[in-house]
Amino acid sequence: MDPDLTLIERVARQDKAAFKVLYKAYYQPLFHFLIRMLKHQDIVEEVVDDVMFTVWKKAGDFRGRSKVSTWIIGIAYRKGLKSYNRKRREPAMDDLAQHTERMPGATDQMPDHFLEQQQLTEQVQSGLDSLSGNHRCVMELTMLGYSCTEIADIVDCPVNTVKTRMFHARRQLKDHFGRSESFNTQARGET
Repeated sequence: MDPDLTLIERVARQDKAAFKVLYKAYYQPLFHFLIRMLKHQDIVEEVVDDVMFTVWKKAGDFRGRSKVSTWIIGIAYRKGLKSYNRKRREPAMDDLAQHTERMPGATDQMPDHFLEQQQLTEQVQSGLDSLSGNHRCVMELTMLGYSCTEIADIVDCPVNTVKTRMFHARRQLKDHFGRSESFNTQARGET
C-alpha cells in the first residue's frame, strides 16, 4: 500500500503524528514548486502552510482518484495561482532581498561563461515571467516531471486543455526567446 495513502487516511482521523510526517515529506517539494511561481520566500512559506492546513482539514475528502502527491500539488497550484494573481494586481515594489545591485566593474572580473550562464538564467526567468499563470504552471509541472494526465488532475481540467496550454506556452516562449535573441544581436551591433 502507498505510504502517503496510509498517512492521509490517518490525517483524516486527525492523527497529528501522521500529519507531521506528511508535512515534513511535502514541505520541500511544495516550496520548490511554489517559489518558481511566486518568487518571494515569505509568501511561499505562507502558501505552503495554507496548503498543508487545507490538507489537514480536507484529508477526509480525499477519494483516491489520483495519487496523494497529485492531490496535494493540486491544492498548492490553486492556492499559488490565487496568490500569484493577487500579487500581479498589486503595484510593483522593489524588494531589496530579491534584487541586489552589482558593484560597478564587477562584470569585468567575472569569467565569460559565468556571465553567459547568468544571462541565460535571466532570459529563461524572463520567458517564464511572460507567461500567464496557467501556462507557466503547466510548464513548471512538466519540468517537475508530472505527466499531462497528472497535471490535468492537479489543475482540475481536461488533459487536452493541458496539452493546449503547453502548446501555447511553448509558442510564447519561442516568440519571447526569438525577440530576446534579435534584441541581443542588435545590442551587440550584429545583423
